[in-house]
Amino acid sequence: MSNLAGQAWLRERFELSVPEPAVISYVGPGTRRTVEREGRQEDHYPIHYSPDDTVSAHLRFALRYEPADFRILAGTFAQMDGDEIAQWVRASPTSIYARRAWFLFETFTGRKLDLPETTSGGYVPALDSKLHITVESGVRSPRHRVLDNLLGNRHMCVTVRRTKRLEDLQARRPDQAARQLLEQSGPELLARAVSYLFTKETRSSFEIEGEVPSSGRSERFVAALRGAASFPTTDKNALLRLQSEIIDPRYALEDWRTFQNFVGETVGGYRQHVHYVCPPPEAVPMLMVGWTTLASRLLTLTIDPVVAAAAISFAFVFVHPFDDGNGRVHRFLINNILARLSYTPPGIVFPVSASIVRNLKDYDSALETFSQPVMNSIRWHLSTDEKVVVDSCDLNVYRYWDATALAEYLYERVDDAVHSDLKNELDFLARYDRAIAAAREIVDMPDRRASLFVRFVLQNDGKLARRKRADFPELSDDDVSQLEKAISRAAASE
Repeated sequence: MSNLAGQAWLRERFELSVPEPAVISYVGPGTRRTVEREGRQEDHYPIHYSPDDTVSAHLRFALRYEPADFRILAGTFAQMDGDEIAQWVRASPTSIYARRAWFLFETFTGRKLDLPETTSGGYVPALDSKLHITVESGVRSPRHRVLDNLLGNRHMCVTVRRTKRLEDLQARRPDQAARQLLEQSGPELLARAVSYLFTKETRSSFEIEGEVPSSGRSERFVAALRGAASFPTTDKNALLRLQSEIIDPRYALEDWRTFQNFVGETVGGYRQHVHYVCPPPEAVPMLMVGWTTLASRLLTLTIDPVVAAAAISFAFVFVHPFDDGNGRVHRFLINNILARLSYTPPGIVFPVSASIVRNLKDYDSALETFSQPVMNSIRWHLSTDEKVVVDSCDLNVYRYWDATALAEYLYERVDDAVHSDLKNELDFLARYDRAIAAAREIVDMPDRRASLFVRFVLQNDGKLARRKRADFPELSDDDVSQLEKAISRAAASE
């Protein structure tokens, strides 16, 4: 029979109302093996790995073998008086795992243990970079001789596990692919493509919400995207202004929300089906302080820009600080972070929302990697007037979470936006220009007529659709045939 170990054991020991860890460890008969089961990973260890039946022993196991789950670790620390960790450090002052536990305890509780500062030994990372994506240039904590490489702090902290899938996506380097595409394009062609991409990202972001924006709101969102590189991410007033510009002004807020909201849909015309219950309103100011510190840290310390964009943007939408516009601000923040960290080439936008629109089911699935565990961990009910009431929740479920699946998802969308939207638009414009020149060799049509004819032909696999033939009465059938051939040859050439 196998027994729980590490963080899964701590979760049961302290009866924490938080989701299971992404990696669950068991110790028992058999060999070391990993089993993937229903979206989670189970690591099985031989019996000689079995920790003693103490909190510090299971903490040591967790800090040595498992990716960190701060919902569990912070919940554990909150219920400890710290003496057990202090005794562990006194008994093993040079232990990597004792010092990590000491650092994490003081970081996540804000309580200082009765221990002197460490004066010898090299600095050890707070998180094992073989198991986690971490900041590359962490902050030294001389008291513990620990290098703080966390993706946040006790106010809000996410973790990203170092998975093969994520490493494979990182290796594709969509940012480099984008720069190569842009280098191959002339300035005039590039300017036309850029204008289209900004518009496409705007329309797609609204489409995700099921909205068709007015021309004014579209123009304001495009303007915001064009200024994404200089947008002050953590400036509360700037975020409030952005929200007011992209939604109906009647529903804009002057501060963070002060009411309970949720994500759901109306079923049968009146009954609410709730997909996600947002944090209680009284917790929002504190959580947004945490979000601000997390975003500031990831913008100033060296880290993979796509991971930073995933952590910051999804953390924002999960707090849901507005009544309306949270999703659009969340997707704006993706572009904002990528631009600020110079991942996106200057003056360009990766139309991530366009990639999202192509498969909204995957977007929902990505969001559910956070929302479903939360919904299983909190207690809530609908009142008689169909309002959500939160009965109880551990705020750690909103403050600390595993962003691995969301980082993987965003990497896929960025890669798709570069290789599909950016590449296809540049290719289309180049083919279009060649086709226009070829068409004019046959018939010297006015610009507007030539453009319309070429677009119709390119959109219909090299033929003018029968229903469009009447739009060009001035052309003979022989003219049309010659134009079709010339346009097809030009579009196919390099």
